[in-house]
Amino acid sequence: MRNSSPAPGEQRLTPSILIVSDSHSGEDQCRSSVDAVGGRVIGVERPETARQQIDEKILFDIALVDFSADCGPILDELLHEFERAARAGRYRTVISVPIDMIDAVDAYVDHPDIILQCAPGRLDRVAALGLASAERSFTLRDIGGERSSARLRRLSEEVARIAATLADISQGEVAPVTPADTALGEAPFVFHAEPPQTYRLQADDIRAMIRMRRLRDRFFDAELFADPAWDMLLDLMAARIEGRQVAVSSLCIAAAVPPTTALRWIRTMTEAGLFIRRSDPRDGRRVFIELADETATALDHWFAAVQENGDVLPS
Repeated sequence: MRNSSPAPGEQRLTPSILIVSDSHSGEDQCRSSVDAVGGRVIGVERPETARQQIDEKILFDIALVDFSADCGPILDELLHEFERAARAGRYRTVISVPIDMIDAVDAYVDHPDIILQCAPGRLDRVAALGLASAERSFTLRDIGGERSSARLRRLSEEVARIAATLADISQGEVAPVTPADTALGEAPFVFHAEPPQTYRLQADDIRAMIRMRRLRDRFFDAELFADPAWDMLLDLMAARIEGRQVAVSSLCIAAAVPPTTALRWIRTMTEAGLFIRRSDPRDGRRVFIELADETATALDHWFAAVQENGDVLPS
């Protein structure tokens, strides 16, 4: 049965949601999340039938997708559809996958209207669905969505601060970040220095810092010092010096936070210009993440400043 569009000026009170899952357990988890946000399930499809059903429906608001296994070309086709739909503004998509599928899925979906999660817990899934619903301007209010929105705002502000600080370091000065700088689109991330041919910061130094950070987790609650942005910056800088490429899944592991959180940081820092995505020319289902040249230069300048001051490298 086809959905009808709301009358002009009329706002639907609940989102209509299409569930796509390749397992009964995934379907049950999706249904539970829809119930939690007060949504309406308009259909449940397996991956092999989802594409046709999407074409036959005039309107739905969110595709809630759960994959437990890689179904090859069917998966690729669906991911292309979700990306096209996001770019056209037709509906939003929330996708949940196990960690061994992150690279295959992330390579195809890059639009901000697609929320990619890795082995999410119930709260994470509900929060993502609530956020997708809220961004569609529903009257729906969900505590999980509100928490997620606040979390994303804090993440955006933190990335803007990091970008501003690195920009100042690269120019040899440190200036305070004003409230106007906290929007990602306005982050003063502008560099003028050319990246050096060789770095004063050595891979062994970086690995030592990373080991110190992980050793600290043995004695204190890791959440007390969670800093995925810095962990990822260090890992990517070491990889750059070593001439090694880093896949999205590997960077998620290096972040030392839940994969879904790491994915949010990767996307946000890419949008801020700190990271660059590179498609693997030998494997269309994999994307590498690397530091922007300006980011690497700023990190090298930071290391030089630490050495000149005679300071101990921070962990």
